[in-house]
Amino acid sequence: MTREECQRAINAGAELVAELADVDLLAVGEMGIGNSTSASALAAALLGLSASAVVGIGTGVGPSTMQHKVQVIEAALALHRDELTDPTTALACLGGYEIAGIVGALEQAARQGLAVVLDGFITGVAALVAMRREPSVSTILMAGHRSAEPAHAEVLKALELEPILELDMRLGEGSGAALAMALVTTACRIDSEMVTFEEAGIEDAERKGGRN
Repeated sequence: MTREECQRAINAGAELVAELADVDLLAVGEMGIGNSTSASALAAALLGLSASAVVGIGTGVGPSTMQHKVQVIEAALALHRDELTDPTTALACLGGYEIAGIVGALEQAARQGLAVVLDGFITGVAALVAMRREPSVSTILMAGHRSAEPAHAEVLKALELEPILELDMRLGEGSGAALAMALVTTACRIDSEMVTFEEAGIEDAERKGGRN
C-alpha cells in the first residue's frame, strides 16, 4: 500500500466504529486467506523477531509452504529494512487493507472509550500497530484468547495482555473474541448485580475476600 491507501483503510475502519450506536463492548476479528503472512511480517518488524520465529501454519499449510512463507517475509523485511521504524510505514509496507482497517477501528474505539475484545494473532498485530501509533489504545483492550500461532504469545506480551481463554484456537474470524465476550459480559453482570451477604440479610457470614 501507499501511505495514502493505508490511511484510507484506517479511516474506513474508524468510520465503521463511529457509526455504532448504543454499544459498550466491541469484539474485533478478521476474515481472509494469507493475512497470517502479512501479520507475521508486521510482528517480526515491530517486535524485532526473525521470520522463522513468527511464522505458523496459518490455515494448515505444510512444511514446504511454511518455508516459502518464511522466505517471503524475509524478502519483505529486507526490501523495506530502512522504513520499518515507524509503525504506520511498516503497516503500509507489510500489512493488508483489513489490518489497516482494524487499526482504525481500534483507534476510534479508544477515542469513544469503547472496550474491545481482540480475537487472535492478526487482530493482536493490528492492536500492536494501533498502540504504537496511539498509546491510549492500550487502555481499552482485552485479549479474547491466545492463538496457536507461535508469535501471538509475543504480541500479547508486548500488549501487556493476558488471554481470557486458552483453547489452542487458530480459526480467526472473530470466533475467539465472540466466545470471550460472553465471559466478559457475565463477569460484568456478576460484579454489578450480585448482592452482598449484608444485602441478602445473611448474618455473621465467613469472609474470605471479594464482595461476600
